[in-house]
Amino acid sequence: MPPRRPLWLRAPRAPGSPGVVPAVFPATYKGKIEKSRSEATRISTLYNKQQRLQRNTRSALSQLDRVIQKLNQDIQAFHSSSRALLRDYQDEYQDHVSEIVTAVQRTQQSAETLLACQAKVVHLEQALQDVSARHQLERQRRKVLHNSLVELKGNIRVHCRIRPLLPFDSESDDPVLQSSSISREVAHAVDDETVLVKCDRPGHPLINKTYHFERVYGPAESQRVVFGDVCPLLTSLLDGYNVCVMAYGQTGSGKSYTMLGPHSDDGPVLPLDPQSDLGIIPRTAEELFRLISENPSRSPKVEVSIVEVYNNDIFDLLAKDTVAAVSGVKREVMTAKDGRTEVALLASEAVGSASKLMELVRGGLQLRAKHPTLVHADSSRSHLIITVTLTTAACSDSTADQACSATLPREQTEAGRAGRSRRTSQGASAPQPVPGDPAGRAEQVQARLQLVDLAGSECIGVSGVTGSALRETACINRSLAALADVLGALSEHRSHVPYRNSRLTHLLQDCLGGDAKLLVILCISPSQRHLAQTLQGLGFGIRARQVQRGPARKRPPSSQTEGKRRPD
Repeated sequence: MPPRRPLWLRAPRAPGSPGVVPAVFPATYKGKIEKSRSEATRISTLYNKQQRLQRNTRSALSQLDRVIQKLNQDIQAFHSSSRALLRDYQDEYQDHVSEIVTAVQRTQQSAETLLACQAKVVHLEQALQDVSARHQLERQRRKVLHNSLVELKGNIRVHCRIRPLLPFDSESDDPVLQSSSISREVAHAVDDETVLVKCDRPGHPLINKTYHFERVYGPAESQRVVFGDVCPLLTSLLDGYNVCVMAYGQTGSGKSYTMLGPHSDDGPVLPLDPQSDLGIIPRTAEELFRLISENPSRSPKVEVSIVEVYNNDIFDLLAKDTVAAVSGVKREVMTAKDGRTEVALLASEAVGSASKLMELVRGGLQLRAKHPTLVHADSSRSHLIITVTLTTAACSDSTADQACSATLPREQTEAGRAGRSRRTSQGASAPQPVPGDPAGRAEQVQARLQLVDLAGSECIGVSGVTGSALRETACINRSLAALADVLGALSEHRSHVPYRNSRLTHLLQDCLGGDAKLLVILCISPSQRHLAQTLQGLGFGIRARQVQRGPARKRPPSSQTEGKRRPD
């Protein structure tokens, strides 16, 4: 109910109304009354506004109270969840602390165990080093003793070299060989004395064979390493022994690379770079003259001759013959009165340095017969034989022992002395003064070094040769077969050895028969494409190892060996 207005604000009653006394107000009072009415209206308006404001305030306060209550509820819920989370965190914290403590304890135990293992490892490493050192020493001693045994038996030393795979090894018409699932490499160097040939082709029997040699060189072995095993033979050459180094293998197996180095139209050059790929022949020339320079008192004379056996004929590649401008002069094998074989009218030139020797070798190589085949673009069609004859003043055993002691390990020196004493007891010839020289100053000994680069055996179906090259291949294979027959006869100690079945074996009769220290370097291909030739070459090497020729003998003085020669 709206409030009642004050009496003084009420409207006056009309005249004649009961209870109303008409009055007459002065004008001043009328103005005040109007002013009061205006003020009353304004106050009433303000009052109404205040009433509305109070209502709004009460409504806002009510909403705020509800919000505060909701907030209090949320705070209480947050406090509850916080307390629960804190309890969970404390539980997790305790669990993790326990795990960390356990892990630390385990780590400490592991650290102690690791220290014990490290100490044990150090001890084992030291023991392994000691065992390895003893093993290496025993291997060296075994090798020295083995070499001494080989020398006493006169066995042919056979080293096997496996060349790397080359691009043309993958060229084949056989779809089986082109299959990527089959390994193209079948020959492997197991260690430095063993070759493993393993091949498993569909439709063929499994091949898994091992071959043992005095030394095996893998595809990664350098020319320097190969020559390192040839060096001791040069010392034997200076001591008066004949020496022969022969490279055997199929076409493209790396024989010429091993003996001469990479193919070059200019031939091998000197001086040598220690990291170069030059082969045995240029390295031998350099090392030989180095050894000579270390003992100039013996005043050796070095002569060189070069021949090739081509189509079973012998050609002198140093002969000064204007008719044979592009090839050597044909020669014949002669048999001396004492049974030694030589080439009649063979040209030889004296050399005083390694560079001069290699100059002659380069000249001879330019005349050597060559012909491209499907296997090798620069295939040698002849057997090359470079002979270095060393004529030197003879020395006593004591002098030789001193010279050997300066260049060889103690074990090898002692083995060499023992070998010399045994050879002397067996009746080996000792140097004698030349007749007619009262002072005995002309005592001389000739020793011969033969470096042989054999032509490669070929399968005609693989090499694809025709015409004259086919005849060359037939002659090469026959001469190599004759060489294998000679080794077979020697290994079986037959009464007759067929040296004269081929000019090659007849020319090499002295070194094959035991008058020289012979090293055969057997070169093979690791490719499955050449498996048959690889097995044939390995068989040749095994047959060569079985030859026992007796101890090599020093060449007697030239004054005792001169005699009339007769043609074969």
